Amino acid sequence: MASAHPEVAHPLLEWDTPLYRMAVAQFDEAVPIAGVSEATAERLRYPERAVILSIPVTLDDGRRVVYPGYRVQHSSILGPTKGGIRYDVAVDLGECTALAMWMTWKCALLRLPYGGAKGGVRCDPRALSRNEIERLTRRFTSELLPIIGPQEDIPAPDMATNEQTMAWMMDTYSMQMGYAVPEIVTGKPIAIGGSVFRQEATGAGVVMVFVRACERLGWPLAEQRCVVQGFGNVGGVAARELYDLGATVVGVSDISGGIHAPDGLDVPALQEYARKYGSLEGCEAGARVSNDETLELECDALVLAAREDQVTGDNAQDVKARIVVEGANGPTSLEADAILRQRGIPVLPDILTNAGGVTVSYFEWVQDLGRLFWTREEIRAKLSEKLSYAFDRVWDLSEERAVTLRQAALAVGIREVGEALDARGIFP
Repeated sequence: MASAHPEVAHPLLEWDTPLYRMAVAQFDEAVPIAGVSEATAERLRYPERAVILSIPVTLDDGRRVVYPGYRVQHSSILGPTKGGIRYDVAVDLGECTALAMWMTWKCALLRLPYGGAKGGVRCDPRALSRNEIERLTRRFTSELLPIIGPQEDIPAPDMATNEQTMAWMMDTYSMQMGYAVPEIVTGKPIAIGGSVFRQEATGAGVVMVFVRACERLGWPLAEQRCVVQGFGNVGGVAARELYDLGATVVGVSDISGGIHAPDGLDVPALQEYARKYGSLEGCEAGARVSNDETLELECDALVLAAREDQVTGDNAQDVKARIVVEGANGPTSLEADAILRQRGIPVLPDILTNAGGVTVSYFEWVQDLGRLFWTREEIRAKLSEKLSYAFDRVWDLSEERAVTLRQAALAVGIREVGEALDARGIFP
């Protein structure tokens, strides 16, 4: 990828992938709105550190397999880096770099004292036993020891990882230190320093942001008909929150496909079914539709809570929602963004809308450092306050500069980081 300065030509960089180029293209669109200098922008286009690891794991049948692992730290200007660990067959350096960059803007937008990071292991977690995943996690953590720490880089759960994964990471790190270090990761079980409300935080935050948008748009929440793509930790919680607040959830989907019921779905019953059977496969609560058809259902709000690159230039014209709500990271492509803008469909961007998870992770980290814990009600109130403040800054800038909500959100985050970089300078 070439530098913005033609006299400084870079060879093709190892993290140069379509997703990374998408993150940089979004960044470049927002830089003029943020008003940072080109020298500052040039530094922020690249991660500070990108590490590729080899992770040997002994499988249950005695075979030894080596998995590729990654950790990218985009920016430590505002504080230690923060970001999830994912186990997936598509994990690569470019994906981690793009997600780390988005996490930097997300943390800055919420005014958390963090920079962005992301990591993971390229594997098929569904093909691994619990014991194999534990060995994989512990070896991965051991390989990461030189670059993670409570004041350096703090991992969290992401795709196919959970509080048990974080418990193994925390234990592995603590065994090397010789004492318990709960603040090394967030998203842990409550028994070892985890925070109440952490598991629900991302999905609940998605709905908090949507509620604020409805207030600004003058849309009564109880009249909103919603479709939720993705019925996991984020989408399942978001669907339940919408249901409990009186909105009508007319469609949901997961890895098995989608379910559509124009009169509304019984979300608690769907959650119970998914808990019992592992997915919504075989559920007959409504008409079965494909994942692609789920994205094209008529609704007021389309909540994207699966993975990146779901609404694209190929299907954005077929979206029938009045607003798109991004619960996942990067679910709307650049081409789709342009089409939706042309059609007058606002997009509540990921770096604002799904920031509930990292915000409550920050609360967990603060509680661990102080060894003083808050109640669920206190945390929910603090999260709502932070998201509302960030939302108002984004909405106001969007209206003031006549730019999209995504451009405004990125600009607010980039400006925060840029001002800090200008104040600190570059050493030496």
